Amino acid sequence: MWAAYAVSSYGTWLGFGAFPLVAILVLHAGPTQVAALAAAGRAVGAVAAVPLGPWVEFRRKRPVMVAMDLIRFTALMSVPAAYALGLLSFTQLLVVSVTVAAANIAFNAAGGAYLKALLPPEDLLIANGRLESTTWTSTMIGPPLGGAAISMFGPMTTIAADAVSYLLSALGIRAIGGTEPHPARTGAPRWRLRAGDLLEGWRHILAHPTLRPLFFNTIIVNGLIMASEPLLAVLLLGHLGFTPWQYGLAFAVPCIGGLVGSRLARRLVPRFGQHKVILSAGTLRACWSVGLAFVQPGVPGIVLIIAVQLGLVTCCGLFNPVLATYRLDHTDPGKVARTLSAWSVSSSAAIAALTALWGLLAALTSPRTAIAVAGVVLLATPLLLPRRENAPRSTGERAASLT
Repeated sequence: MWAAYAVSSYGTWLGFGAFPLVAILVLHAGPTQVAALAAAGRAVGAVAAVPLGPWVEFRRKRPVMVAMDLIRFTALMSVPAAYALGLLSFTQLLVVSVTVAAANIAFNAAGGAYLKALLPPEDLLIANGRLESTTWTSTMIGPPLGGAAISMFGPMTTIAADAVSYLLSALGIRAIGGTEPHPARTGAPRWRLRAGDLLEGWRHILAHPTLRPLFFNTIIVNGLIMASEPLLAVLLLGHLGFTPWQYGLAFAVPCIGGLVGSRLARRLVPRFGQHKVILSAGTLRACWSVGLAFVQPGVPGIVLIIAVQLGLVTCCGLFNPVLATYRLDHTDPGKVARTLSAWSVSSSAAIAALTALWGLLAALTSPRTAIAVAGVVLLATPLLLPRRENAPRSTGERAASLT
């Protein structure tokens, strides 16, 4: 499972930025269309994924993961195929973007549920830490290699490589041994169960005294960080005259912090506990982004960006696997897929909405001002973190602790 995750993660980051390049260089799309491709793909994909949570919950997770990999492979391979036939259109790019976004959410929901069933509770943090370290390694290595591949072979090559990575992921998941029991369903009529299950993930999150504040904190923090990225690109590459390799270097080097943070998680949690680590890392990760508003041209600007991003990524690398483990620990096995799906749908929708809002703010003021406002708002997000640990573990985990 780890190998399958790694190959798809490297493929994703290898093809990072290929769609906008195809839209600009092949279809001659303007800034509005490129922005719509990024925002609409994520937002519409999130809406399309809403009914997938209950669908994933009551099915074996490995076949679902394989199916989502094959859907992503087919959708992405349709782009170079259509290009070769001279049939590629902006509408197809949009449909593929939506399809991949929805499949991502379904795959991650099934993957989280399968991981909880696959491993004993004491190993979940180690597994999530390894997956997190893989994410940051692929983030550090993938885009530079993808940029070189695009320069030599064109963006269609990296899209095809990304597609093949999902096929390899499907083969890896298919090769996992053992059997997976079929999830039990209630005796309720099929249509009524589906209708009620659409909101079950959100019900669980909002009713939980600790998951609720973590949910709002996470979607706001992630949304503000992601909303600032395109504005920072405009500021650095447009206004301040950074070259593309300098821009890439400034964001690739800090990914080392993600490796450090993910490795620290398994050492700090046994010593200080999940809650203290989440509170500390969640507070610290909100303190860095405001520094990006003070970036200047030249070497001092690169050094400032690397320092700020290194601090931010290190805190995120520590926070993310601990949060993922805590979320699995405090969710019953029969609700994991719906809970993770609800979380991902909300996060994607928040990122799309905040990206659009901050784009408007930058248009009315300036990219630097919008980045500064995002940094200031981030400073207030630790107020949403739970102040005390007062939530019981999931029913299944409590039963296991009594045996």
